[in-house]
Amino acid sequence: MDVYLEIGEKKTFAGAVDWPGWCRSGRDEEAALEALLAYRPRYASVVHGAGPGIEFEAPADPSAFRVVERLEGNATTDFGAPGIPPSADARPVDDAELERFKALLAAYWRAFDAAREAAMGRELRKGPRGGGRDLEAIVEHVLGAEAGYLASLGWKLGKDQAPDQEGELRRSREAVQEGLAAAVRGELPARGPRGGTRWSPRYYVRRAGWHTLDHLWEIEDRVE
Repeated sequence: MDVYLEIGEKKTFAGAVDWPGWCRSGRDEEAALEALLAYRPRYASVVHGAGPGIEFEAPADPSAFRVVERLEGNATTDFGAPGIPPSADARPVDDAELERFKALLAAYWRAFDAAREAAMGRELRKGPRGGGRDLEAIVEHVLGAEAGYLASLGWKLGKDQAPDQEGELRRSREAVQEGLAAAVRGELPARGPRGGTRWSPRYYVRRAGWHTLDHLWEIEDRVE
């Protein structure tokens, strides 16, 4: 299985090239690859039944990962989030791949919602110094990040907010489906109004998918 490494000074991320969202970090290359493999069963449970033709089979040993690219990380990497797109994400996306990406994102959202519902009314363990968002704050954080990610793609979420988190999640996800499809069709400019490079559709799915899964697993790990 092809993977890439994003190498910072303090953290390294390992990500599966063809499975956007399956990305974990460690202190160095070896630790990042071990972390990626350790999350294999959790990722497999998320994508199981995601849609026709989506069959996930991961290596049983880190040595079966083939590192196809090493990227120099930045401050975002060391902060704890992947921030550099692999070169493979510059490839165009056809209709079949768009449907696959939509199905993967939908699977991530379903799993996130299931974890959120299971944690309702229960305490989330705090960190050693009492830190950590509560459940509602995690959902708000995910929603806020999603709006920012859409802007990086070149799509606006809109200002008509829903009256509750459930409605906001639906509104955000509908915008993701619309914006992603528009980006794939080439309807969004590749550069922003100030000249910055927008995210490619592939990188959008990779980054947004990682963020949803990261907080899904946070909820599962912290719930009492």
